[in-house]
Amino acid sequence: MSEAVIRLQGVWKIFGTRVDEAMSAIAEQGLGKPEVLERFECVVGIADCSFEVPRGEIFCVMGLSGSGKSTMVRHINRLIEPTSGRIEVLGREVTALGGGELRELRAAQIGMVFQHMALFPHRTVRDNVAFPLQVQGEPKSKRWEVSQRCLSLVNLDGYEDRFPSELSGGMQQRVGLARALASDPEVLLMDEPFSALDPLIRRQLQEQFMALSAELDKTTVFITHDLDEAIRIGTRIAIMKDGRIVQIGTPEEIVTNPIDEYVRDFVEGISTLKLLFAHSIMEPVDGYRPRPGEDLSLAPRASHDADLSALIDLSTTTHQPIVITEGGRDVGVVDKTTLLRGIKGSDR
Repeated sequence: MSEAVIRLQGVWKIFGTRVDEAMSAIAEQGLGKPEVLERFECVVGIADCSFEVPRGEIFCVMGLSGSGKSTMVRHINRLIEPTSGRIEVLGREVTALGGGELRELRAAQIGMVFQHMALFPHRTVRDNVAFPLQVQGEPKSKRWEVSQRCLSLVNLDGYEDRFPSELSGGMQQRVGLARALASDPEVLLMDEPFSALDPLIRRQLQEQFMALSAELDKTTVFITHDLDEAIRIGTRIAIMKDGRIVQIGTPEEIVTNPIDEYVRDFVEGISTLKLLFAHSIMEPVDGYRPRPGEDLSLAPRASHDADLSALIDLSTTTHQPIVITEGGRDVGVVDKTTLLRGIKGSDR
């Protein structure tokens, strides 16, 4: 894993007037969120959150309403002050930064995209995108040059002189993404940016965002309440409940190995046909014993990272098992029985 661009260590946020008492009781008695509210009239926003996000990763955080996901992401750029814990972004301790340093970090190195973009209605699309550079004191020529480039990235050429009210919801959201990219930040924080959009537009923006993220090598924390969205775009997923992170893993790990009943309820009904891969179900080639009529030299080949759906398609074209390869070597075998076990496992 590459260097950590974002690191949270034991971060807590408790809202209320008796925070110190509540923290002491939590440490000494192990109180949960409901008990803290009842006894101290304090709300546990996030509880002992720790994770790292390496460079270039899309780290999705999801949970039910009130689980703490939006509160957590606002700690990364210190829009919310933590009660305790350590937050690092690009090697800098965020909670130790003064006002000027914090404003510089937000302006130059962290871009944030919200569900409701709050575009300036009296500014054109070009001027909305250029606003972060105006705050930084950049000359108009550079602002417009950068704005044009960012609008091209999100396929909004020709809309530079329109006003937000003249754009659809999906187009406004793309303006917001272009604005976040204008200062070329290394980190993107995205809080349910596509959740209010129609399904087709939402899927289009997901695809566009994934392509941009890969092209620009951005490190992203992406908040969503939609597991399908998290699975589709996330490198890893964190599931939150009552302010705590319950499980962190790849989409495959989360769906196929839920850590408890809460996560299991989340992933129930999610097909693993696109999440389960050949390397997860194959038998080692050295230990495979061909059945009568099987000849591995005649068997079709598939990559170790081929998903279950692709293996099913390939299996329908042959009576032979499928030989799995990695780096030009035969490493495993998937036969009809193994494939059926994988499909049955996907139904859970």
